[in-house]
Amino acid sequence: MQPASNAIGAQSEADRLRARAVWLYHVEGCTQNEIARQLGINRVMVVRLLADARRRNEVRVTISAPLAELVELERGVETRYGIARVIVAPFADPDGDPVKVIAAAAGTFISSEMKPGMTVGVGWGRTLYNTLPFIVGQTLDNFRVVSLLGGIAAARRFNPAEFAWQFAELFQGEGFLIPAPAVVDSPETKHALLERCGLAAIFEMADKLDMALISVGGISTLTTSYRTGYLSEADRRSLVDAGAVGDVLYNFIGEGGETVDHEVNQRAISVSLSRLRRTPERVLISGGKEKLVALRASIRTLEPTVLITDEQSARWLIG
Repeated sequence: MQPASNAIGAQSEADRLRARAVWLYHVEGCTQNEIARQLGINRVMVVRLLADARRRNEVRVTISAPLAELVELERGVETRYGIARVIVAPFADPDGDPVKVIAAAAGTFISSEMKPGMTVGVGWGRTLYNTLPFIVGQTLDNFRVVSLLGGIAAARRFNPAEFAWQFAELFQGEGFLIPAPAVVDSPETKHALLERCGLAAIFEMADKLDMALISVGGISTLTTSYRTGYLSEADRRSLVDAGAVGDVLYNFIGEGGETVDHEVNQRAISVSLSRLRRTPERVLISGGKEKLVALRASIRTLEPTVLITDEQSARWLIG
């Protein structure tokens, strides 16, 4: 019995090493030398692992071989926060940017979950935007995509607000966008847009969503969402002073998940968190060092049914 047990253990370790090598090479874009250093093996072994993965047909858009330690992490987060399903993407660098690996894992999930007749609400941001190359599109009848917040007028390398219509295009569905900025100059302007310009009808569609795809914004620095001209550094500092740790669809929240008492929240053209919580399937897609406190706060307020994050963020959530 002992030899057989050793063989099973050796095979499990080989699978784990191969899966990590494939992920680092195809998703994180590491060189073979970098992979060798991270995994503590030589470059020749890296080449063999990658070749073996191709031979086994494990390399498609994402990696098919699971990692046992990630399954344990997923179960730990599910138990700690009462989330029905947690998906953790491998990510070895505690100081790195996990956007791409989270996007890859989310793309696989989204590809498998979209069905005819669905109405899907979506946010925007760098993480969601990066899922697009990893989503396998198809033609779905009666498929609708509803943007859950206004757009941005200026962008540099990419416009994360484009996610809604590009996502709708992938499934040949109808897209319902909000033709207004994410943040306006006053609560009065917001009220006028909702009541007199037909935007309220789009937000009412949020009451009939089958699924919502949401990401989280941090507030520790002027990240992408704050560089669009809607929020100044003074706004950011004022929000921090009010207790904000980040935002969900420009709803700025405190560490406990509560909406902070700040005038920016009265000017945001976005679906409210209370409305979001009524969506049957709430998929939270986020992670990264600058978003950890905001991610935990958003879990508390949204109570997501699915969380897709990276390995380092998951460790922090249960650590």
